[in-house]
Amino acid sequence: MDVGKIISNSFKYPFRNIKKLPILFILFILIAIIPIGIVSDNRYVLILGGIIFFIVILIIPGYLLSIVNIGLNESSMFPSFNFGKNIYDTLRLLVLRIVYMIVPAIVFFIVLSIFGPSSLKMFAEMKVPSFLATIVLGILIVLITYIIFEFLLFFAKARMAYLDSLSEALKIHKVFGDIRRIGFVKIITWLIIMGILMIVVSYVSSLVMLIPYVGFLIYIGIVIPILESIGNYSLGLLYSNIAEKEDNLDKFEKEIQLFKYFN
Repeated sequence: MDVGKIISNSFKYPFRNIKKLPILFILFILIAIIPIGIVSDNRYVLILGGIIFFIVILIIPGYLLSIVNIGLNESSMFPSFNFGKNIYDTLRLLVLRIVYMIVPAIVFFIVLSIFGPSSLKMFAEMKVPSFLATIVLGILIVLITYIIFEFLLFFAKARMAYLDSLSEALKIHKVFGDIRRIGFVKIITWLIIMGILMIVVSYVSSLVMLIPYVGFLIYIGIVIPILESIGNYSLGLLYSNIAEKEDNLDKFEKEIQLFKYFN
């Protein structure tokens, strides 16, 4: 599927499932109970909001992963809630994120241990240009490492949705292979266009927050769920190129086996 079709189908996706959208809206609105408790200075509302937030936050990431899977299958349906599976997937996503953030964390502490003492010495000696150059270099090293692994994590998530396997998603060399098979040019094009569109839509939609009280709930409960469903579905559609290639490869291998069998 080309990038244009992926993006157009992604933005149409939430509105093909208007009947099921309110369920997702309610989940995100429940998150807003905490700020309501803070604003109203109500301890009971705050405690209730904390409990609900903990429950909801265990469901939403796993549910969004199921939307990635729907995109992989190029379906236009919204997945049904399966709380047990959703929570299980959320926990798997948490493990996935922790593992993929180990290297950026290690790089951060290495940079801190190397550049920290020297930069403090430069600052104490008033060597401002050298101090600033050291700080900028350290930030760049950490930032670049983080972006690389966040990028890999993005596609590891799609791989986990496709194969329903955490262990497969943890195989970084396989994730690299998936990225190569989709194509760097296609991915970068998709990222740029989707990024620009999502930022524009998010900014324009955020204007509803100018409406006192209700605007905040509309943004949290309606705009964010729609944007999340668009983004996750789009990732699934992008990754579906690999699924199609593997399906074609499986068919080709079966044809070879049949040919050998009958000959």
